[in-house]
Amino acid sequence: MALAGLSSSVSFAMIWALLATAVAFLPMRWQIVPGTILLTAAPAIIIALGLQHGWLTALGGAAACLSMFRKPLVYYWRRLRGVPQ
Repeated sequence: MALAGLSSSVSFAMIWALLATAVAFLPMRWQIVPGTILLTAAPAIIIALGLQHGWLTALGGAAACLSMFRKPLVYYWRRLRGVPQ
């Protein structure tokens, strides 16, 4: 399922970015389930980008993902370390 001559990994990354943007517009209580699904799908898409287009592209995808999910990732990191909120 490639969009207009793009590789499948780039197509999935574009769809992922659009979905993540749409989820950001939802009220906070409605963001949890779709945000978790997007967060767990991100590594597979980033790995596919890296395999098809090289590590620099995967690095860019990882930076974009970390930028979009920085607050939830910091929350889970602190929670894993046992730091009080």
